[in-house]
This record gives sequence, structure tokens and C-alpha cells, in this order.
Amino acid sequence: MIRIANGQGFWGDSLEAPLEQIRRGPLDYLTLDYLAEVTMSILQKQRSRDPRAGYARDFVEMIGRGALDIASSGLKIVANAGGVNPDTCREAVAKAINHRGTRIGVVSGDNILDRLDDLIGRGVALKSMDTGEPLESIRSRVQSANVYFGGEAIAYALAQGAQIVITGRTTDTGLVLGPMMYEFGWKADEWDKLAAGTIAGHTVECGAQCTGGNCQVDWQTIPDMASIGYPIVEAEPDGTFVITKHPGTGGRITVASIKEQLLYEMGDPREYITPDCIADFTSIQLEQVGPDRVRFSGIRGKPSTDFYKVSISYSAGFKAIGALMYSWPDAYAKAKAADAILRQRLDRLGLRFDAVRTEFGGVNACHGSLAGEPAPDIAEVMLRVGVRSNDRAAVERFTKEIAPLALNGPPTVTGLGSGRPKVEEIVAYWPALIPKTEASPEISVEET
Repeated sequence: MIRIANGQGFWGDSLEAPLEQIRRGPLDYLTLDYLAEVTMSILQKQRSRDPRAGYARDFVEMIGRGALDIASSGLKIVANAGGVNPDTCREAVAKAINHRGTRIGVVSGDNILDRLDDLIGRGVALKSMDTGEPLESIRSRVQSANVYFGGEAIAYALAQGAQIVITGRTTDTGLVLGPMMYEFGWKADEWDKLAAGTIAGHTVECGAQCTGGNCQVDWQTIPDMASIGYPIVEAEPDGTFVITKHPGTGGRITVASIKEQLLYEMGDPREYITPDCIADFTSIQLEQVGPDRVRFSGIRGKPSTDFYKVSISYSAGFKAIGALMYSWPDAYAKAKAADAILRQRLDRLGLRFDAVRTEFGGVNACHGSLAGEPAPDIAEVMLRVGVRSNDRAAVERFTKEIAPLALNGPPTVTGLGSGRPKVEEIVAYWPALIPKTEASPEISVEET
């Protein structure tokens, strides 16, 4: 049995969770998931301004703070903190850990931004999985392009003696599957076991979201959320595993809370497609085997496809969002009147937008038209208006029409402390497929 913990569900998650995982008890592995689709474009922008940027600096800070604990515990760390610059991330980690003899592995090769023209020229269309359009239609606006590799490359790096493995855009599930493949000697065609490791990774990839965080089930009774524990996978060679957490930490692990996480970004439950295999979520058998212990068994898998998924981001215009708060009496009526006035003024200025969206916080921001009308004595309503356009000047002009409403619109406005809204570039997502013959991971392991 091996114990694989997760200490980070996204870039911006708890800074203390990874260190708490290390310090509270014995672990074999700590996994840290930093990357989302939009994160890759942000990191690519950072690297375009500074060739030594483009990775998750929080990871390096954590390594520095926990260097002594990491060295004394003997655990291995797997993180996709490398972003679009995993080699520079390795250099920063080596400096932070300041321990001679530590072997650090890097999995790269996922960044294909510089290869796009060649691929398109050779007939790899990289069509959008949403619309079917070829990438050539937006090629000039592409900001990042990264292939999703899986757990096999991580297993290979571990087999080369890596104690810390830093990757670029690997799948979230691969961070957990890779250690299981390495430790248990699973082969690349043992589909049921690979599916089990994939589902283990999926269950813990969002950190505390499977230990009681963001949980609808009896959320009022979940204990000590301020000290919520992050998940640990206790994995067996046969593909069964238990999800648990460190004793004495807050939160709660039950079959119900686990099911909520399993539904996260699942798609077709019978065909959860990853680079390593296709997992059948309908085969999962769950059993509460003790307090904060849920056992998984019976998982089935199928052969992987001949393609990798590619995450591509591109510039899609500009947006700005402004907000004003209206108070009782007639808060909702005032907010609706202000929205109508603003739209009339924008129209009179001749401004045209691809979209103008309005929501009323406290009324329909979460549920839209399903929310119905609020109580007539509602205490306060937030008017939130956003616009989108390829014309930056039009969006800029919109930002200058929000604040005047405080004095030349309906009464009882507040919430102007943040000033004018900011114009932001819109980064859109273009999912595509690439034949596995056109991309392969590059693995290197170096000793500090």
C-alpha cells in the first residue's frame, strides 16, 4: 500500500495545505495541481515578458518553506507547477530546497506553440472540438497551445530516481496515476488498473472539495472547516483504494461527499477519456469503511485513444464589468432603472458591443430567470453590467459611464470604492485533438 496525498487543487489554493499534509503524518507522495486552461495562457504571457517566468512560483515558495520537512520525510513530490517553463522551475526548486543530491525530474514537450504552423502545414488541422473549425481561422490570435500528457511519463521520471517531478500540462489525474504505475509496476495496457488510478486522481484533484469543502450534503454539520484536511489516497496494487485524510483535521469524507466530487467535469460517465485509458465511472463501487474512509473497488477501464487533447488559448476581444449597489427602499426597482438608463446612454453614444450582460446580485445572479421576483422589501441589490467587444475603445468608453450613475441616476448608490472598471483582454479556450504520433513527452532527471 502507498499513501498519495493532494495538497493543492488549483493555483491559488491554500498555501498551508501542502505543508500540513507533509507534517501531519507519513506519506509516500504529495501531489500538487496548479494548472487550469486559462492558467496556461497567463503563464505564456508572463514568459513572453520574461523568459525566466511562466511557472507557478507558489510551488517554489512552498518547497523553500518545507525543505527540511521534505528532506526528513523521504516523500516524493509530483506537481504540474512547471507551466510553460518547467526547466526554469526546476532551477528555482533546486535553489529553494538547497539540499545536495536531490534528484529532480522534468516532464516537458507539451508546449507546441512554436510547432503550430508546421502542424497545420502538414494537415493537422487542430479543429475545435466545440465548433469543428480549423485552428487556422484564429491562428494569428493564439497565445498558448499545450498537449495533455498522462501518468506514464511521470512514472518514467520516478523510475529514473526522481524525488521531485515537475511537469508542464499533464492531466490532473496523471499526477496520482503516475506514482501508482511506478510503485505497482502497472503496464500501459492494464486498463482496469489504469482506470482505477485515473479515478483516484480525479477524486482528489480538487483538494478539499472531496473532504467536505464546497459540499452540499449537510454542509452545516461539517466539522471544523477552518482546519479542513486535504485528501489522501491509500492505494493497493490490485487497483482498490481508500480516500481518507489525516486524523485530527476538519472536514468530512463520506460516500455522499465523494459522489459530489466524482460528478465534477465528468462528461460521459461510461467514457472518461484520458491519455492513459478510458475509465468507466459507472463501474465504481463505493463503501464507507470507517470514519472519513471511503473505499473504491470494481473499477473498469478501456484502451486509450490514438489522440492527445490539446488546450489552446487565444485572444477574443475585450471586456469590462462594472457594479453599483442599491439599497432599500425599492432596491430592485432602482437597479433595473439604472440598467435601462445606462443602456440608453451607451446607445446614444453609438457604442456597439458583441454582448451586454446584466445581472442583479441578490436577485438572479446565480439562477437567472429561474430566480423569480424578489421580496418587495429586499434590503439591497447589486447591479452588475458587463460588455464584450473587439473594439477596445468602445469597452473603454463604457467604463466611464458607470460612476456618473451615482449622482445622475436613481438614488441610494454605494460601492464605488474600487473606481472605474478595468478593461481586460478576453482569453478564449480552443480544445482540439492531436495524433499521439505528433507529440511525445520529454523526460529528464538531474541531481542538485
